[in-house]
Amino acid sequence: MLTIEALDKVYKTGTFGTSDLHAVRKVSLDVQRGEVVSLIGESGSGKSTIGKMVLHLLDSTGGSITFDGRDVTRLGFRARRDYYRKVQGVFQDPFSSFNPIFKVDRTFETLRRSYFPRVSGAAWREKLEEALGAVSLEPGDTLGKFPHQLSGGQLQRLLIARALLLDIELLVADEIISMLDASTRIDVLNLLGELKGRGLGILFVTHDLSLGNYVSDRVVILYKGRVVERGATAAVFDDPLHPYTRDLLASVPHLDRTWEEVEAEESARSARLAGRCLYHEALAAQGRALGDEVAAGNTPADDVGLVEHAPGHFVGCFRKAADEECPAGV
Repeated sequence: MLTIEALDKVYKTGTFGTSDLHAVRKVSLDVQRGEVVSLIGESGSGKSTIGKMVLHLLDSTGGSITFDGRDVTRLGFRARRDYYRKVQGVFQDPFSSFNPIFKVDRTFETLRRSYFPRVSGAAWREKLEEALGAVSLEPGDTLGKFPHQLSGGQLQRLLIARALLLDIELLVADEIISMLDASTRIDVLNLLGELKGRGLGILFVTHDLSLGNYVSDRVVILYKGRVVERGATAAVFDDPLHPYTRDLLASVPHLDRTWEEVEAEESARSARLAGRCLYHEALAAQGRALGDEVAAGNTPADDVGLVEHAPGHFVGCFRKAADEECPAGV
């Protein structure tokens, strides 16, 4: 459904825009129908930038975004309007998505005027009630209220309901539960699971590994704008290969193990991989060298790409950043 290939984003910085900030480096991934793919990384890793490029809130610098086989990297106003019938986003702060001086039903009325101008009032009310019911909300409890009269969880579910009114196929969920309390988080996560079961594809952007583990089918680990590891959630979390992925997982508290047990496990894994780089080992095993790959145009010079270490489990060079030395000495 959604395919991202070699996506780049460079910001111009400095007083006269003479410097470049490479926020996203040759990122490739895909999202299928009925699947949740999590983009995981710390602040500044580029995950939200990727989500905004998919939603056309930011223009990309290079690469391509394809949706249902159609290149949607650059869209005009009319084409973008049609695109938003299929692709919508929900963001971290639900309060910022509503005008505080209007009741929340105005948000849905604006949607109706833009996309359903010929739908009768009765048909619209039926459609609206169906969408609200899908996110476990009652129209009488929410539509006639101002945003400040509702909880963050209710507002997030209203935003998801708004997306469902368009019969979307892809939802970009950017840190949508980070501002919610623990009891509300699980409700929103379970809602995403239900939507996935109905065939909705979800690009789930988060810095929280536990959330990615709970909700996603596949994960993409980002560091400084590039993908360092990706694969099925269980494969990546059970056998993290890249040093950055291992650092992330080691920082998560474990209820079933003590800190000493986690440290011992990570020490054993680090010892097994010490001085090695699985990316370059794979190239060598295939009789190729990194320089040959770059020269052939298969691998960008500033991003050494990924290799498939195990079926569906990809890992990049063990450098944590493009300017660091590879532990394998390549």
